[in-house]
Amino acid sequence: MPTAASGIEAPARFGRALAAPIRCRVLLVLREAPACPADLADRLGISRTRLPNRPACLRDWGLVVTVPDGRRTRYALADARLGRALDDLRTAVVAVGTDRTRVDAGTKGCC
Repeated sequence: MPTAASGIEAPARFGRALAAPIRCRVLLVLREAPACPADLADRLGISRTRLPNRPACLRDWGLVVTVPDGRRTRYALADARLGRALDDLRTAVVAVGTDRTRVDAGTKGCC
């Protein structure tokens, strides 16, 4: 039986997943519906040889689970709240990206 990540571990795993563009895109696709690796590759527009370790990595981090589907295996988000968190983050990034009230809004970089 898997145990829940606690403290900083869960957000750190989620952050690592989002730090890599393909892993992030995999999570965004899975937020819509479970998918088998071939369908993921097609939806992401990448070759099937570039995909295998991305969902497996996300599975090892506890962010996705495998769901048997006949002779195929589908990947799905481990918890529906991850999909909602992705939606919240996407909305927050848009809000921050359009914030022109800050004095430094016209400059590049942060520090």
